[in-house]
Amino acid sequence: MAKRSSLSIRIVEGKNLPAKDITGSSDPYCIVKVDNEPIIRTATVWKTLCPFWGEEYQVHLPPAFHAVAFYVMDEDALSRDDVIGKVCLTRDTLAAHPKGFSGWTHLMEVDPDEEVQGEIHLRLEVLPGARARRLRCSVLEARDLAPKDRNGASDPFVRVRYKGRTQETSIVKKSCYPRWNETFEFELEEGAAEALCVEAWDWDLVSRNDFLGKVVIDVQRLWAAQQEEGWFRLQPDQSKSRRREEGNLGSLQLEVRLRDETVLPSSCYQPLVQLLCQEVKLGVQGPGQLIPLIEETTSTECRQDVATNLLKLFLGQGLAKDFLDLLFQLELSRTSEANTLFRSNSLASKSMESFLKVAGMRYLHSVLGPIINKVFEEKKYVELDPSKVEVKDVGCSGLHRPQTEAEVLEQSAQTLRAHLGALLSALCRSVRACPAVVRATFRQLFRRVRERFPGAQHENVPFIAVTSFLCLRFFSPAIMSPKLFHLRERHADARTSRTLLLLAKAVQNVGNMDTPASRAKEAWMEPLQPTVRQGVAQLKDFITKLVDIEEKDELDLQRTLSLQAPPVKEGPLFIHRTKGKGPLMSSSFKKLYFSLTTEALSFAKTPSSKCVNELNQWLSALRKVSINNTGLLGSYHPGIFRGDKWSCCHQREKTGRGCDKTRSRVTLQEWNDPLDHDLEAQLIYRHLLSVEAMLWEKHRELSGGAEASTVPASPGEAPEDSLARLLRVLRDLREAHSSSPASSPTLEPNCLLELQT
Repeated sequence: MAKRSSLSIRIVEGKNLPAKDITGSSDPYCIVKVDNEPIIRTATVWKTLCPFWGEEYQVHLPPAFHAVAFYVMDEDALSRDDVIGKVCLTRDTLAAHPKGFSGWTHLMEVDPDEEVQGEIHLRLEVLPGARARRLRCSVLEARDLAPKDRNGASDPFVRVRYKGRTQETSIVKKSCYPRWNETFEFELEEGAAEALCVEAWDWDLVSRNDFLGKVVIDVQRLWAAQQEEGWFRLQPDQSKSRRREEGNLGSLQLEVRLRDETVLPSSCYQPLVQLLCQEVKLGVQGPGQLIPLIEETTSTECRQDVATNLLKLFLGQGLAKDFLDLLFQLELSRTSEANTLFRSNSLASKSMESFLKVAGMRYLHSVLGPIINKVFEEKKYVELDPSKVEVKDVGCSGLHRPQTEAEVLEQSAQTLRAHLGALLSALCRSVRACPAVVRATFRQLFRRVRERFPGAQHENVPFIAVTSFLCLRFFSPAIMSPKLFHLRERHADARTSRTLLLLAKAVQNVGNMDTPASRAKEAWMEPLQPTVRQGVAQLKDFITKLVDIEEKDELDLQRTLSLQAPPVKEGPLFIHRTKGKGPLMSSSFKKLYFSLTTEALSFAKTPSSKCVNELNQWLSALRKVSINNTGLLGSYHPGIFRGDKWSCCHQREKTGRGCDKTRSRVTLQEWNDPLDHDLEAQLIYRHLLSVEAMLWEKHRELSGGAEASTVPASPGEAPEDSLARLLRVLRDLREAHSSSPASSPTLEPNCLLELQT
């Protein structure tokens, strides 16, 4: 049994931010920290005081986390980025909103005395004495202290205060993982109510020392315990915090939901998994109808989550194609008009969206990546709508004469035709590059739709069914928001964003097979029609080849791909090579292209496919693939052993114990994460439990209106038996959760000795 916690985070927008630049504006972005560990950085929105981000993240984290903080920053090219303000949500606040914390929150000023992080290792003893007892405080070491100096470290020392007396440790230069091993003693009076205060400071030569955090010890509790030792989390000095007014730093709109799940052993979920798999294998021909029943009882708000959980569960069981085929048949059976097929947010549509993101992301990058990069690099002004043309933004066509509106429109059309043509050509060449399971799924979709809508009048319907997912729900969203699909590290500026939007509209027209309805919506897209019509023919030829795959070829291709571990992360990293010591010595960087799978970490001098990843994404990926490693070290050295000591903690033993604890639990969830079958089963169980009353109502309806209060002990042959089995499985899982040991969040070590100030 394991406790899993996750955060669903959506950073929506900001408003009324203060101007930080001389232009009277700001370039805001957000950084998200969990217990002072940075995990997310949004895109920078340039030159605005009311930025819109709209970025969503899923974060896995330990149940014992304390708070999540959102920092709004102003990016500066020539100096250190300015801090505008922050919003901090504690775990208790999030737990008090089971449906999620949502709304506008005022930004608060960032007080340096509150920006603390790290832990300190103390040994506390009450010793007998001739006249009075003595309090001994041994300051051993600290880890993960906040870097306060420009070199990315601090010069920490510790100040111990008790009853007016103050003693200090030595200063450890340039380290966030210092070791002191120094002991201090104070006379202890019985019944004294004063607390022992241990403060960490960063020493500065020319300015005031920076506060790093403190621990307050209840001496009376220590008197009873006599001796305590452990790691203590550094706390902010709230007694010095100034009263801050709200509203003058602007506001941030957030949607944050905390979800705690107790995941039982795999054997507990086997009956649920087997029952659902049996339903999928039987398809619409079987007596059970659990999948449509799940769709019927799932609200619109949580349909995407349920679809993703089911898709990942069946993907792990090798039944993703069968599950989607069942959903295709169910949707086709209730669709009478061909032009409405797969246009709603049904379970089939949501599941197919999730499937393409899980199985087709690398394929998307290989096809779209070069075109998106070219759009970003060119930064051309592109506009087809005459009402939005701004000639002054374009520049001059000659030395003196500015371009006319007609010239701007023609040049824009040429640029978009070139991008659209390049994209369609790349797509047509990618038949064999498309993953085997994606090809097989599209083939099954094509066949099912052609069987449901035969005849010449519905000739294009099977093609539109494929493009409704491939173009409208996969390629077009990736073109409009390339950062959200990891095609770029940052959002596009306003000019590039407009180009991408127009290109996405053109792709949608091609995906709609250039129907009159799609052309009538925006008549100013007419200059692209020759390329769109040519693209329709190209796309139909591509789909024909895509779905025309022999069974043997498909099995061989699937077998080949199954032998290859899917990459978790891939892209370039810069390896620093120091050629000498001292500021005058030369150093260089070596660029290598790394690929991380669930089995190995490899590198090469040249990339097979270009993919830019930020450092925190690499760290997150490394944590994910090592999270189940039984030999995972409890601590490690975040620095290097250079000369005769570790750069992080200055230990002189190369094989010495690590100075920083291994954090393997705070990770970003992405589509290419390794599957966690037990967690997916638990999330499906949690959803079914929330709609159990509706399932019971359906069971009574199928039982002829009988007021059944318990599930039949043994299944019969009636159609409702699958539902009866499901209700029994839910009952058994509920009992398993009730009988499992309480899984309360892990407390900090020696937390009883800390006073809440």
